[in-house]
Amino acid sequence: MTTKHTIPSDEDLTAFIDGELTPEEAARIEAIVNEDESTAQRLEFLARASLPFEQAFAPLLSEAPREKLEAMLAAIPVKQSAKFGPVFTTRRRFLGALAASLVAGITIDRAVIGVGARFSAKDENSEWRGVVADYISLYSAETLAGPVPGREDQAAQLAGLDEKLGLSLSPEAVSLPGIDFKRALLLQYDGKPLAQIAYLDPETGPMALCIVRSDAGPKAPDLESRKGMNVAYWSNATHAFMLIGHAAADRMTAIAKGVRGRVAV
Repeated sequence: MTTKHTIPSDEDLTAFIDGELTPEEAARIEAIVNEDESTAQRLEFLARASLPFEQAFAPLLSEAPREKLEAMLAAIPVKQSAKFGPVFTTRRRFLGALAASLVAGITIDRAVIGVGARFSAKDENSEWRGVVADYISLYSAETLAGPVPGREDQAAQLAGLDEKLGLSLSPEAVSLPGIDFKRALLLQYDGKPLAQIAYLDPETGPMALCIVRSDAGPKAPDLESRKGMNVAYWSNATHAFMLIGHAAADRMTAIAKGVRGRVAV
């Protein structure tokens, strides 16, 4: 295989999405994308990974040593792109979030990337689970450290999800046996609201129940593995659900079965 046809790395593909490559490199990657289906699929996946990582880590960022981080970031040269300058600026601002997260003890293996509007998903329900798995893989026990919110706080957080997703969730409905509720967030995937309810399992660490609107129709419960975690997933006529965590497959299946019977839509 010649250098010309070497499969580009995720870093190369991300730079291509952001318009940071030279015209020659951009043309080379575009040619590979047009010829190689696996590269095209990976580029599509990276282009659609639009979950707001910075929002999820905001509590930790507020405690980070900002002066030191800002001094480090100031030394990074800003390369402006005529086509995607604002995207790169956003990425550089988010480097602060990544650095702060690293100082807080979170392992992060890649930076957030923007949405490429010209790419579309081939399998929506599988695609969103992959994006969420990438996102949850950033979590550590420290990410979710702190006291468990009281029932009123839990109910208030869940109520914020109901209006956007057409859900009717209560703390009792989403409670997981022996696992602490930590927070409920309204995120976004491919322009659609996505509910994430995060938990901390004392035995295996972070766990999350995620829900997104879907018109793909009902699907019986199933199990898969993503990013070293087990994912129990199912859907009804209006929503797709996934429970993701590091617990063993049989335990994840049992937990998912319990919450599936309680979640009302």
